[in-house]
Amino acid sequence: MSLTYPSPAPGTENATGSAVVPRTYQVRTFGCQMNVHDSERMAGMLEAAGYVPADGAQADVVVFNTCAVRENADNKLYGNLGQLAPIKAANPGMQIAVGGCLAQKDRETILKKAPWVDAVFGTHNVGALPALLDRARHNNEAQLEILESLDVFPSTLPTKRDSVYSGWVSISVGCNNTCTFCIVPALRGKEKDRRPGEILAEVQALVDDGAIEVTLLGQNVNSYGVEFGDRQAFSKLLRACGEIPGLERVRFTSPHPAAFTDDVIDAMAETPNVMPQLHMPLQSGSDKVLRDMKRSYRSAKFLGILDKVRARMPHAAISTDIIVGFPGETEEDFQATLDVVEKSRFATAFTFQYSKRPGTPAADLPDQLPKAVVQERFERLTALQDRIAAEENAKQLGRRVEVMVTAQSGRKSEETHRLSGRSQDQRLVHFTVPEGAPAPRPGDLVTVTITEAAAFHLVADPASAGDYSLRRSRAGDAWDRAQADSCGVPAPAAAGSSGKSGVSLGMPSLPVRSR
Repeated sequence: MSLTYPSPAPGTENATGSAVVPRTYQVRTFGCQMNVHDSERMAGMLEAAGYVPADGAQADVVVFNTCAVRENADNKLYGNLGQLAPIKAANPGMQIAVGGCLAQKDRETILKKAPWVDAVFGTHNVGALPALLDRARHNNEAQLEILESLDVFPSTLPTKRDSVYSGWVSISVGCNNTCTFCIVPALRGKEKDRRPGEILAEVQALVDDGAIEVTLLGQNVNSYGVEFGDRQAFSKLLRACGEIPGLERVRFTSPHPAAFTDDVIDAMAETPNVMPQLHMPLQSGSDKVLRDMKRSYRSAKFLGILDKVRARMPHAAISTDIIVGFPGETEEDFQATLDVVEKSRFATAFTFQYSKRPGTPAADLPDQLPKAVVQERFERLTALQDRIAAEENAKQLGRRVEVMVTAQSGRKSEETHRLSGRSQDQRLVHFTVPEGAPAPRPGDLVTVTITEAAAFHLVADPASAGDYSLRRSRAGDAWDRAQADSCGVPAPAAAGSSGKSGVSLGMPSLPVRSR
């Protein structure tokens, strides 16, 4: 289709040959941590091509990084595109691009439903974004480019990190599993592993820039090494991260219970900077449903893994994913899930109602459950998990915890004057700074005593300055430098205001639960 652009386009030279203001961009992200990290790459490539963050103003280029796994993902995308249609009509130089999993799946459908979109690209060619935008402007025509396999490993692309104090590092992309509910293997392809040296070099580069926390990413991190034939590659990688000076917190997501081995548990327990936190997807507590899902483990194996983890790390916080209402799930099957959840004592559970995903085997299974049945079971599950989460958090009362301060504060921070951060086990902690005590920056670490507990957060209100300890960190220094670079002056000492970024996340960095 044809698109209309004014001449000259924003960000080029005008008729007199003098430079005009650079084009601005915004990336809107929906979906998982892999999408969040991909959005950092999109932002990095756009900035390398001369674009600048929109910083609240209407952007010249809006990029949607989409998800095809979450419920109503397509409705969310087309709703957002619809909202932008009149804005673009009033600003012909504006461009809209759609990438990610839904773009990989829907392809031409996006341009048919939203003909005002300028570029559509898939999960395998993130690096093509700037070129597609240029071609769309030059040819006055929408560009569609979807590759079936990676043209270049994404981590070799420029990256604009969303945070200076912590970062994501991909160790692999794709997945070799065949879970019947999941469309990810079809959209991201078979697992492709990075070499350990490349991963450690990226981690080192993040630390050199000031980060003190790194999260290793993969669709199935503990199968890392399958491509080059080392079954213990992931545990070796964790131990190698422990040798990097200045790296204080190492996390990873997500493992698969079927491939989770004792050497990984040992590496977690014996590597001081690997945090006592584990995300272990359950999906269902029913062995029958697990078979139907093609999840190659059973509930007894799952619970056995948790027992081993807690034997080595008694204070580990364990989170999970659970799907309610999978086709053919009986009341007996659902009760089995409730039983496993009760035994597992999850700190957090991300719970989802099953919904059909075209292209997945589960979409064609018989005995699809009525919405009312799924909703009722979902409410029972979340009520149970809410109770367990509150009970587990109550055990934290009186504990001294080290909290890494984040740039985001709680919804009631203006009323409570509390700052926020994450403990070593990833629990969300809201805390106050005693009068007269020094205030932290994002990336600094404070040690406080937990005084209140709720299902989804902890509170620490020190009674005196003696109950509050601040450790200024290299990450806090990096925050100050980033603020100076973007604003021309150092950031104020108090946390709570986020830095400027061209990446707008469509999900919290760690939601407690999806309803």
